[in-house]
Amino acid sequence: MIIVHHLNNSRSQRILWLLEELGLAYEIKKYQRDPKTMLAPPELRAVHPLGKSPVISDGDTVVAESGAIVEYLVERHRVGAEGSALAPAPGTPERLLYTYFLHYAEGSMMPPLLLKLVFDRVANGPAPFFVRPIARGIAGKVLGTFVQPQIDRHLGYLEAELGKRTWFAGTQFSAADIQMSFPLEAAASRGGLDGRYPNLVAFLERIHARPAYRQALERGGKYDFVK
Repeated sequence: MIIVHHLNNSRSQRILWLLEELGLAYEIKKYQRDPKTMLAPPELRAVHPLGKSPVISDGDTVVAESGAIVEYLVERHRVGAEGSALAPAPGTPERLLYTYFLHYAEGSMMPPLLLKLVFDRVANGPAPFFVRPIARGIAGKVLGTFVQPQIDRHLGYLEAELGKRTWFAGTQFSAADIQMSFPLEAAASRGGLDGRYPNLVAFLERIHARPAYRQALERGGKYDFVK
């Protein structure tokens, strides 16, 4: 039995969604973030030394990292030479797009969004009164001159990509779309993804309407990135 070590408001929500799309049986072990630090609880270190989520246990196999988990689950349920229902066939142009966006989501899109989260907290978090103006000034400068322009560049790129096709890997929904959901939901929450990007807004509406997505939400619990 697959066990998903699920942290609230985290990347593990899309692993639940993937499992629902694949129609696989699984169990959930839930963990809650520390309300002050927003970090994962130390209990997760008993599952994986880094103590982060998502992590899955599949018998004696433990797999961490969203992309690795997606590849593991999709490959295990590949359908012959045609590939998986959630992955284009190997050797096709669609498969190259699939592989690209599967890795782009965390390798390129998430770093500036994480920086924005960090510097927003620096700008708005508690600090001694004599330090606060300096911290806000530095954070505002970094956000305005580097972080937000980087996010805007990614959003413009992705908007153009979804102007060429319905889904990130082609005309068919794939696990690459599941992987891309988290950075785009994060961008809609805190990175400026709004009506200026109609293709991306439409993508989020499409994925939020999928029955497997809704079922994963019911099983996983509160997920603040859903709009």
